[in-house]
Amino acid sequence: MNKTISLAALTGVVLILALAVNLSPIVNQATAQETTPFPSREKVISVTGTATTSVDPDRLVIQFGVETQEKTAKASLDSNSQLMTNIVNALKGVGITEDELSTLRLNISPIYDYYNEPEGRRTQELVGYRVSNILMVETKSLDKAADIIDSAVEAGANRIDSVYFSLSPQKQIQFKDLLLEEAVKNAQSKAEKALAPLNHKIIGVKAVSLSEFGMPPPMPYLRSFDMVAAEGSMKAATPVFTSDQDITTSASVIFLIGSN
Repeated sequence: MNKTISLAALTGVVLILALAVNLSPIVNQATAQETTPFPSREKVISVTGTATTSVDPDRLVIQFGVETQEKTAKASLDSNSQLMTNIVNALKGVGITEDELSTLRLNISPIYDYYNEPEGRRTQELVGYRVSNILMVETKSLDKAADIIDSAVEAGANRIDSVYFSLSPQKQIQFKDLLLEEAVKNAQSKAEKALAPLNHKIIGVKAVSLSEFGMPPPMPYLRSFDMVAAEGSMKAATPVFTSDQDITTSASVIFLIGSN
């Protein structure tokens, strides 16, 4: 009886081992197929589409300021502050509000005079202090450009750093969404034209990469102190003209393709 049970148990163990050996290649094969898939046979075409348009600006930016020079820093700062107060009051007189004004920078720097001593040593001597106060006007009243410049110069501004027209953030977002759609359509059109003679067509999209919204940098309108002083003595208004802003964006698309 015990011998019969032992023989049966031994026979069961042999069958289990044989089954495990037979199944092992199948398991290994399945694992290998999961971890090392066949290389992809998909066919793609990569295209970059662009879209450009001209837009009327809705934002005027003018940067100007006052430079003063006195023997002491306090005297130079007091003189500068008085002139800047006059300028701000003049700007308010032509309709510019405090919300449209901001200070870009305020600098106080020493001024030295250099000379050579008889023994040949070069020496510097403090002769005064220069204060530079730069103000920025940012407004949607594009037609006030000439009035802003003329009133500021008449009130004491002796430097005009830049005058330019641009798009407000709200208008940039509006045209960005429109141009992105046009850029993607342009990419699709290019791909279709390239695939037509190859007897292929677009069957899907694998990836899309969108570029940042692009605008040309504003062109500064620079004038020296001599030009400002000369124009300040004239009664004619300063001519300033707006111009359209060219804006552009692009979209790179990878299309899945197949034969017709």
